[in-house]
Amino acid sequence: MNTVILGLGSNIAPGQNLPKALQMLSGYVKIEAVSSLWKTAAVGSSGPPFLNAAVQIATAVDMNYLKVEILSAIETSLGRVRVADKNAARTIDLDILVFNREVIDKNIFRFDHLILPLAELIPDLKDMESRKTLAELAREHCCKPTAVNVGALVY
Repeated sequence: MNTVILGLGSNIAPGQNLPKALQMLSGYVKIEAVSSLWKTAAVGSSGPPFLNAAVQIATAVDMNYLKVEILSAIETSLGRVRVADKNAARTIDLDILVFNREVIDKNIFRFDHLILPLAELIPDLKDMESRKTLAELAREHCCKPTAVNVGALVY
């Protein structure tokens, strides 16, 4: 079994889209843990703030199958439309961040919307550049007015 950490985000009807994405995901994989929801400012655009979370899953499928056949299908069914502006508002964004403890997206050590939820699930994961763990980075990022814990993600 593969252990995977996914990032979830939405700034179009997130109260509906995030729980629905988790419900749909649970039909394909075993959900092992879900972080709190974090409200964070949009990155790279002036759009509305996002609600973000991280989820730890167990799956027998490989990373490519997970991305193409499961995550992309869920995004499409929830109305995700890809446009030239990769930072545009979206109904749902599902990203593979860590696959079997291998960091897939180095941005997990840079942005509030990734650091804060991930630190709840894998606090000891260390950034090789800064030499800081996600828990240490979260302590530095959690007090910004643009990053607020809004409670549990119930699905």
